[in-house]
This record gives sequence, structure tokens and C-alpha cells, in this order.
Amino acid sequence: MDIQAGLVSGERVVFATTKHWVAPLADSKWAGVELLVAAVLAWLQTSDTTGILGFVNRVISLVNIVLVVSAVALIAYNIIAWRTAEYYVTNRRVLGTEGLLRRRNTDSLLTAVSDVRTTVSFLGRSLGYGNLKLLTAAGDPGADTFTSVRDIDAFKKHMIEQKAGAGAIAEARSVAVSPDTGAPPVAAAAPTPASADITKTLSDLAKLRDAGAITAEDYEAKKVDLLSRI
Repeated sequence: MDIQAGLVSGERVVFATTKHWVAPLADSKWAGVELLVAAVLAWLQTSDTTGILGFVNRVISLVNIVLVVSAVALIAYNIIAWRTAEYYVTNRRVLGTEGLLRRRNTDSLLTAVSDVRTTVSFLGRSLGYGNLKLLTAAGDPGADTFTSVRDIDAFKKHMIEQKAGAGAIAEARSVAVSPDTGAPPVAAAAPTPASADITKTLSDLAKLRDAGAITAEDYEAKKVDLLSRI
């Protein structure tokens, strides 16, 4: 996935991860079942080559070949799919690509993500992987589910941080200039915020600016607006 080619102006990658090495093992469970069935059939097979038993043995041999070839192909597919899966968090979006023959790409705006849910098993907590589900404004969480993702906690942490930064940017830019007067619109009967609240808000915005979540221009615009309310 050529991530740099897909970024828009002002967008940058803040976190990147892949599928954990346990993913092809988990995805190949049916291949394991096929190999187990093939082994049982091989154990039941006799050495007779004539008569009914000979016919049954030939059928078992054919079934064994199909099962083994199918299992090996499925394992190879899952290994390649594991090696090509990529997930990114940018300062604007969550991007992901999974699969091989049935390629699935995810592109969700951080501002559209309403919730992030992770599922981590006991083994996943020990090895550092888990499943992540995005709930978006579109109301279709199943389309944005990532399984066996490496560093799942860091993935979620960066998403939340960048979503908070995107929200601050949207709030700062909401102080629009009136097209008629050229002045910011005045809200009717708007309560005057306390100085302590404004100081805390400015401190939070400064942290976002220092972390690169918002630009210096966004910070200054919001600062001017907040100070004008005192």
C-alpha cells in the first residue's frame, strides 16, 4: 500500500502497524482441520488394491490429495495476506488494507468515528495483539473491523489523540467570519466563560499544537477568540 501517494495536503502518518504473526495461525484453523481429516483417512486406509476395498482406498487417496492441497493453499494464502496487511492512523483518517484476492480497504475520517472498541484475549494481551472495531457515523461497524492487529493499545491511543486534535481544529475553524460584516458572528445571550476555564482550554490547545495535532495558526485563531470573550 503506497500510503504517501494516498495522503491529502496537510495529512501525515502518525502511527503505522500490521497484523501480528499469530494472524495466519488463527486464520488457518480450517486448514488444520483438513489436515487432521486427511491424517485420519490415511490411517483408516488399507493396502487392498482390488475389489470394493481397493475402490474405497482409491477414493480415500483422492480425497486426501484434495484435502492436503487445499490446506496448503489456504495456509499460503493466509501467510501472504498477513504479510500484506497494513494499518495507519493519520492526523485526519484511519486507513487499512486487508486480504489478498478479496482486498478490503478502509478509509474512515477521524471526525466520523463515534467510538473505538478493542477486544484483547489473554493470549493477545501477552503477545501484544487484538481486534479493533470502528463505529462510525455511517452506522456500519462491521465494515471497519481489524483482526489480530499488532500494538492494538497504541493504535487506539493514537486514534483517540488524533480525533481529539481533529475536534479541536474543527472547533477553532468554526469561528467563521460573517460574509456581510467581515466580523465573527456574535452568539445571542452567550454566557461569558470563566477565566480559569479559558486558561485551561488554552493550555490544552497548546499541548495539541506542540504535539503537532493542530497548527500554530489554528491555535492563534482560537486563542484570539477565547481572549475576546473575557
